Amino acid sequence: MRGRQAELRLVIFDCDGVLVDSEPLANRVVAAELSALGWSMTAAEADRLFLGMTFSDMVPMIEQRLGRPLPQGWKQALVARLIAAFTAEAAPVAGALEALQGVSALGLPWRVASNSSHEEMRAKFARIGLSSAVAGRVHSHRDVGRGKPAPDLFLAAAAAEGVAACECVVIEDSLPGARAAAAAGMDCLGYAPHSDGTALRALGAVPFHSMFDVPALVAVARRRPA
Repeated sequence: MRGRQAELRLVIFDCDGVLVDSEPLANRVVAAELSALGWSMTAAEADRLFLGMTFSDMVPMIEQRLGRPLPQGWKQALVARLIAAFTAEAAPVAGALEALQGVSALGLPWRVASNSSHEEMRAKFARIGLSSAVAGRVHSHRDVGRGKPAPDLFLAAAAAEGVAACECVVIEDSLPGARAAAAAGMDCLGYAPHSDGTALRALGAVPFHSMFDVPALVAVARRRPA
């Protein structure tokens, strides 16, 4: 991470792939829907193509690949199918609950900032039993002008907590999220459970490989001199 320019006062968590292990579910549903439209796709391919993107950003890519507009109401129907999957199957990322508890034990506030909608996040957090814990702390791309990789979401989370961007650290797993943190002027810890984190490091994030490590990493970041 860059040398801290101010006291650490807020930790901002991404949702999907950081707190909730929802990406395999989303990839499975998206791949099935696109295959039905004629773009044969696996869940792994969906992950590679769309990780961290909003549905609004995905639509032009899909339509260009198909060579035609998507059916009317397709995006809304996809979101409904995703919410059903999240309601039935979403699970916490290993160590995510401990990460939240550990950050709180350090006396630091935390928030969630995600390219998912509030409806999707309600389903995910209800499924893993975090609805009460995240109440009043959740920010969706729908709340701001632009989702990640723009900085708007992270800046909105900082503003809601009443802190400056330089007083925040972001926990992210996607390249759009790491780009958003950099654009916001925030340090970023890049969760990379299945890789060495080279791509995240190239965007200025510090890679790590277990959410159980978050409290210790945040404690180190907090001790950096202002």
